[in-house]
Amino acid sequence: MPTLLWFRRDLRLHDLPALLDAAAQDGEVLACYVLDPRLKASSGPRRLQYLYDALRDVRDQLDGRLLVTRGRPEKRIPKLAKEIGATSVHVSADYTPFGRKRDDAVRDALGDVPLEDAGSPYLVSPGRVTKSDGSPYKVFTPFFSAWQRHGWRAPADSSADTARWIDPSDVAACVDIPDAGVELDLPAGETAARKQWAKFVDSGLDNYADDRNRPDLDVTSRMSAHLKFGAIHPRTMAADLGHGKGAQAYLRELAFRDFYAAVLNEWPDSAWWNWNRSFDTIQVDEDDALFEAWKSGRTGFPIVDAGMRQLAETGWMHNRVRMIVASFLVKDLHLPWQWGARWFLEQLVDGDMANNQHGWQWAAGCGTDAAPYFRVFNPTTQGDKFDPDGAYVRRWVPEVEDDDYPEPIVDHATERTEALRRYSQLT
Repeated sequence: MPTLLWFRRDLRLHDLPALLDAAAQDGEVLACYVLDPRLKASSGPRRLQYLYDALRDVRDQLDGRLLVTRGRPEKRIPKLAKEIGATSVHVSADYTPFGRKRDDAVRDALGDVPLEDAGSPYLVSPGRVTKSDGSPYKVFTPFFSAWQRHGWRAPADSSADTARWIDPSDVAACVDIPDAGVELDLPAGETAARKQWAKFVDSGLDNYADDRNRPDLDVTSRMSAHLKFGAIHPRTMAADLGHGKGAQAYLRELAFRDFYAAVLNEWPDSAWWNWNRSFDTIQVDEDDALFEAWKSGRTGFPIVDAGMRQLAETGWMHNRVRMIVASFLVKDLHLPWQWGARWFLEQLVDGDMANNQHGWQWAAGCGTDAAPYFRVFNPTTQGDKFDPDGAYVRRWVPEVEDDDYPEPIVDHATERTEALRRYSQLT
């Protein structure tokens, strides 16, 4: 009774419920990944590089027994299932708008062969934490309390040895795993994820609560890309967290990840539209020159420019700086948040639809639990507070004190007043 295990946002073998289900029928399991051309078209080169490297890591752990194919999943998965006589296809549940539509199409195409999902990329899957009347939470703090009360399962006991794997050469010709031709600043895949997490727990977790807003210090976990691709499950991480101040601060960040996934699941249009639709009437500008200055890190505001250059060079940006540059784009330059969100998705290795889009809406004031519209980050005071010695800025903007560093492209005080004027006109 062979089964098919279809990898997506779960590029790992440990703590993988879908693998346990696929192996439960005591037959052989074909592990596969489908290179969907739609995902390639919507991903930047760094995110593709992470994907390809993570696939190589899974393949290596399986001694080469990973079938990688290319095409639309609703065509490729049924064909593979038929070829091996699969009794079922096993996946981790996907709650993104794209993933839900894709899986519905594959389920219809499979006919009598069931597409069975187990687990998800989250500690608590979207839709499971609701108010007493069943309605979704719109504010994080009460969601967080209910989320903690709900709890989550222990890590699943799975590994490469869980199943008897089908050799892909006995089924069909694999395509080679591509290479995007870019170098990542941190290694990708499950092996790297587990090593990075162990290092952070050992040396960074205790001080996380106090230092996590400091971009000048190397104190963050750098697990965001690993979580995005499922190279490690947050259950695995939560199991290592104790009750200390740093551990609880980190757990809260994992809860934010679940919250934004739940919001996107409930309101899928919020991927690109204002969650608070009253913001649809806000006045925005469409100044390409200002946008290019922001993208290239040539705004004349050092902390903003440092963040944008870090993003361009590494595909990652410190979370505090993400908030600063987002506020600057929306409230100093008055550009649409969607412009910034799209640029981030193109550049970030960890670009995640729920986190990215709703993080941007938080900064713009138009999302659930958003920053109040009157909260306009002052990039100068933010830099002074969180990069007090200027080490972060000097690393990414070495010419900051030279004559060729640009003058500020806008006056912050003037644009703050203008932003508040525009917000006040919302009805």
